[in-house]
Amino acid sequence: MDTQSLVPEIYCSDLAQSLNFYCDVLGFSVVYDRPEARFAFLQREGVQLMLEEFTEKDRKWLSGPLKKPFGRGINLQTSTTAIDELHERLESKNISLFMDIEEKWYRRAHDTVGNRQFVVQDPDGYLLRFSQTIGTKPNA
Repeated sequence: MDTQSLVPEIYCSDLAQSLNFYCDVLGFSVVYDRPEARFAFLQREGVQLMLEEFTEKDRKWLSGPLKKPFGRGINLQTSTTAIDELHERLESKNISLFMDIEEKWYRRAHDTVGNRQFVVQDPDGYLLRFSQTIGTKPNA
């Protein structure tokens, strides 16, 4: 397995609950884990993410108090090839979206890229933005 250049490692309050959400709901798989350390390395369509259950003794990685919702000020964009299927899966499990599915176009240096996207919060409040590219067009 190749590790991506940037792999977020996020704290969670209950690893089992987070694994259920990320794996059973969102379709991530566990690449490897260290149960004794309450840690798991996950992957989905090339996206990699590490989860670690938080305890007070783990404060070495925190720059401030860890209060819910975790991850304030950040959303983790995750590319997918099946945005509608993922959206339907969340709806079928009665999981509320932070932001419902939308089509959005973003200007880049030489073109504009279109995405279908939505945002969901994980059990600890991290914002996960799932996005599928729907095309590009030249800048006006």
